[in-house]
Amino acid sequence: MLKKRPALLWLLVPYVLYLAVLPLVNRVRPTVLGLPFLFFWLLLATLLTPVGVWLAWRGDRRRGRV
Repeated sequence: MLKKRPALLWLLVPYVLYLAVLPLVNRVRPTVLGLPFLFFWLLLATLLTPVGVWLAWRGDRRRGRV
């Protein structure tokens, strides 16, 4: 299915941001914008998730699926 619809790979963005990378970013220091790094990472992941879903939707729509 993914061979026919490669744009759906964008739907893996939330998985990678929240779960796969979590052991690597589980840090209190350094701080970014005054936030502990883990909190900043989760905030960034929350903001990037809709972008990944939108890219999957746009890529699928271009192929005439929606």
